[in-house]
Amino acid sequence: MIISAFPTGPFETNAYVIGCPKTHQAAIIDPGVGSAKVIASYLASQGLTPTFILLTHSHWDHIAEVLPLKNQYHIPVAIHPLDSPNLEHPGSDGLPCWIAFEGVIPDQFLDEGQQITVGQAIFTVIHTPGHSPGSVCFYCPQEHLLISGDTLFQGTIGNLSFPTSQPEKMWNSLDKLTQLPASTKVYPGHGLETTIGAESWLPNARKLFDHH
Repeated sequence: MIISAFPTGPFETNAYVIGCPKTHQAAIIDPGVGSAKVIASYLASQGLTPTFILLTHSHWDHIAEVLPLKNQYHIPVAIHPLDSPNLEHPGSDGLPCWIAFEGVIPDQFLDEGQQITVGQAIFTVIHTPGHSPGSVCFYCPQEHLLISGDTLFQGTIGNLSFPTSQPEKMWNSLDKLTQLPASTKVYPGHGLETTIGAESWLPNARKLFDHH
C-alpha cells in the first residue's frame, strides 16, 4: 500500500492519498485548503487513478477542496451521515471559517463496520463520534494502518470544545481504538504518525482529558 500525507492549509491538515501499487487505484482522504493541486500532481506522478474521496469528518479544514477534486476526477464523495450537513452547507457546524468554498452533496454514506475497497486493500469504517458527531476512522488490518482523522493524534485527542462536539461519546470511540493491535500505524488529521502501542495512555484517556 502506498500512503502519502500532504499537510496543507492554516492548520497543516493532513490530506492523504492511499494507493494500491498493483491496481494503481487510489483514494483521496480529507482534501483541505490548498491540497487539490498537490494531490493531483502526486497522483499523476505515481500513475494512480483515484476512485473515491473519503472524509473522516466535515470540519472545513478537511473538506475545503473536495469539490475541485470531485469535478476533476468525477469520483464519489463518502462521509458519515451525521457529518453530511456541514459538507453540504459549510459553516453550518458553527466553526469560524475565514475561507469561502462551495458545499458538496455526498454520493455515499459511511457507516460503522462498512468495508471500502481501494485496489486490493480493504478498509473498515470505525465510527468514532466525539470531535464531531460523524467522525470516522479507516482501518486496514492487512496493512496494519489506521487513518484516524481528528479522533486520535500523537500524544493527544481531538478538540472536544467545538459546537457539534460530543465529549461524552469520545471515550467509547477511543476504547474502540485501544482494541486494535499495538503495531497499528496511525495516520492522524494533523501532526506526525504514531502507533496504537506508542499511545499507551489511550486506556486512561477519559481521566486525562475529561474536564467536565
